[in-house]
Amino acid sequence: MASIDLTASPGTDPLELYRLRDGFYATDLLAAALVHLDLFSWMAEHPSSLTDICRELQLKRRPTDVMLTLFAALGLIEEANGAYHLTATGREHLVKSSPFFIGPYYAALKDRPVCLDYLNVLRTDQPANWGSYKDEKDWTRAMEDPEFANRFTAAMDCRGIYLGPAMAQAVNASGMTRLLDVAGGSGIYACAMVARHPAITATVLEKPPVDRVARQMIEQRGFAGRVSVVAGDMMNADWPAGFDAHLISNVLHDWDEPLVEQLLVKSYRALAPGGQLIIHDAHLNEEKSGPVPVAKYSALLMHSTQGKCYSLGELRRYLTAAGFEQMQFKPTVADRSIVTARKRVSS
Repeated sequence: MASIDLTASPGTDPLELYRLRDGFYATDLLAAALVHLDLFSWMAEHPSSLTDICRELQLKRRPTDVMLTLFAALGLIEEANGAYHLTATGREHLVKSSPFFIGPYYAALKDRPVCLDYLNVLRTDQPANWGSYKDEKDWTRAMEDPEFANRFTAAMDCRGIYLGPAMAQAVNASGMTRLLDVAGGSGIYACAMVARHPAITATVLEKPPVDRVARQMIEQRGFAGRVSVVAGDMMNADWPAGFDAHLISNVLHDWDEPLVEQLLVKSYRALAPGGQLIIHDAHLNEEKSGPVPVAKYSALLMHSTQGKCYSLGELRRYLTAAGFEQMQFKPTVADRSIVTARKRVSS
């Protein structure tokens, strides 16, 4: 592994490369809604809430929420008084009765595998597999296989080489000494944090076999003296105590709301009083109307995982319910950002 300065930024901006990769399933979701569901023609006659849309069209809540968020970000629908309505653009170009209806142009995409996947996800809420791994189990169980775990972890690690230093630079690490990186993959984000902040040591919490991958990659990067690894399941075991900071990087977006709420409660219980929680991810705005690249990325996550991108409003509710306070938001790079919050000093 080549030595990389984890406090440095690249000389060029890869933003569009990230957006191409993160957003490339969004077209299939639009095609599924337009051609298979004829969603927009139905909405033209039936402005409805998320709950009503799910009931009337027999769709599941999580994927439908992601779909509607994408279409709101694209300016095709808007929410008012608890109901979604078509915008002028949506009504003019996506309704069958309009002379400018674009549906036939999208019909050529209707049999694409990902487009068909979306129909199933919308109707069952069961994620599809990653496009390259059609013969695999769903990705959470596939990660228990060492070969798949190595491939997937390496893919996320190369992303972290860019995202990690920007995240670490954005964090206010004042008073922070011991960091727990929850489900930290290869350990790239923990390494970036200790590289940027010399007073910090870190521990990566990961399930086997990824914990072994993490140890190897941390050692190869030269951080074994400051970043350790402990094997553990973030879902089914208590988190280790004695840490004044928790990092949850690119994790919450893989899970549905009840599990996200459980993880934040587990963080609150395990953190030292006054400790800081750092959530590094792609976040939607308070109104869930954008940004467009994050809404597109959420469509990819909805297709292949149990999760989605969460809005600042959703996170505020979950964090407050768990007991956290002082939530703050700060953008980083590639449409990512950090949300931080503090555990009460006395709770």
